[in-house]
Amino acid sequence: MSDQMALRRDKVAALRAEGIDPHPPVWPVTHSLAEVRAEWADLDDGAETGDEVTVAGRLVARRGQGKLAFGALRDDGTEVQLFVQVNALGEDGMATFTDVVDVGDWLGVVGEVMVTRRGELSIRPRELVVLGKALRPLPDQYYGLADVETRSRQRELDLVVNADTRRVFAKRAAILRALRDEMVDRGFVEVETPMLHPIPGGATARPFVTHHNTLDSDLYLRIAPELYLKRLVVGGMSRVFELNRSFRNEGMSPRHNPEFTMLESYQAYGDHEDGMELAEGLVRRAAEAVGTLAITYPDRFADPVVVEESDAATDEQSPLRDVSLERPFARVTMLDLVRTATGLDVSYDDVEELRGVCNLNEVAWEPDWGAGRLVNGLFEELVEETLWDPVFVTEYPVEISPLARRHRSKDHVTERFELFVVGREFANGFSELTDPDDQRDRFEAQAAAREAGDDEAMFVDEPYLRAMEHGMPPTVGLGLGVDRLVMLLTGATSIRDVILFPTLRPETPTS
Repeated sequence: MSDQMALRRDKVAALRAEGIDPHPPVWPVTHSLAEVRAEWADLDDGAETGDEVTVAGRLVARRGQGKLAFGALRDDGTEVQLFVQVNALGEDGMATFTDVVDVGDWLGVVGEVMVTRRGELSIRPRELVVLGKALRPLPDQYYGLADVETRSRQRELDLVVNADTRRVFAKRAAILRALRDEMVDRGFVEVETPMLHPIPGGATARPFVTHHNTLDSDLYLRIAPELYLKRLVVGGMSRVFELNRSFRNEGMSPRHNPEFTMLESYQAYGDHEDGMELAEGLVRRAAEAVGTLAITYPDRFADPVVVEESDAATDEQSPLRDVSLERPFARVTMLDLVRTATGLDVSYDDVEELRGVCNLNEVAWEPDWGAGRLVNGLFEELVEETLWDPVFVTEYPVEISPLARRHRSKDHVTERFELFVVGREFANGFSELTDPDDQRDRFEAQAAAREAGDDEAMFVDEPYLRAMEHGMPPTVGLGLGVDRLVMLLTGATSIRDVILFPTLRPETPTS
């Protein structure tokens, strides 16, 4: 690496000695490479158009020298061949292309659009300018960039050499557009709420803490925008949503990144049934945006299959399993799922029985857990990862749902749901608690849990309670995990692969 970088720095010095800036400030283009491919797509082999374009891109391949050489220019995922002839570019220009330019350099090109006799759409340069000299060589184009850590840490290189990575993030952009379009089509207004909160709220999670010097007060990176969005509903904005970045100071895993993207929405006059219908519509709209409602996803619970990568190397991968997002999503209560998993007719009325069922199934529990948390513990350990096809799990216990409305006809549970697909949670929603006195009681129960050592429990949010006391209409809320949805629709098995720059351990300094 040091030798190659030294050689490239020598080339930079040579350019400057000739009065050439290797990093010029501007290069006005007339066409993108994608526009060149689109506009001149139907030329015959050997055609010479006489049409001149000014383009730019990174040189990602080069071969040949002397009187004829070839290059591959890439910009924004599109490649066009450079057909470099000395009689068009001149002796000096040819020497620059073959001796000074390196693979990885950004180039500006002025030349004629033509097609080679072998049918390759090309540009024949008459002028070639170095726009950005690459001092470090790119990874080998053939072998790509396979190391997961390097791909996540140096995403810019991953995007250069791995076409699959570029496709994933193109799909992510399409998914975000589809989610926005679906919300706008349904009459929702997109809003922005604070990312720095005086009180962490809207979810049970450990926050990141920072300090504002001028105010001399601690602030928290938001763990959810929920309470601010519901204050907007109180103010008369009946349908609001936010595509937001939230932060949780918790562990990392293939499904968790401390910084993540959610879509959160609130709809006045609706209930949990409306929330499930919205969630299903959003997932379908996103799937249609990337091509199909019938997808496959790696089944991490099945026996792995051996994949031969080369004559000398093999790899084990999870087999693909079908997932249909087309048919109506199933709806099952949490308690019914636990009953099926345990084979027992458990209920919320007998805490001792639930403790015994937990012990029988080796599910850990704490002495201060009520029936709701015990049932949820059984669900998480015995059921959650078995839910492959889309299913709404409904009727979450009051004990673990501090912001949800109590069920209108059943004790112990709320009108809350979560959407599961391929054994993972994708959305959470519920009929909102709109009674300020009930909400205060639940906040105070959460505060007591925090005092007892639960650092994920909520604070009492007085500004939110004050807003509720002005009157809040019936409301349904929904939170959809955008990163996990992108994982599902692109086949990614790690959240790192769908976030451009995921959170990583600090990098060890290198040259």
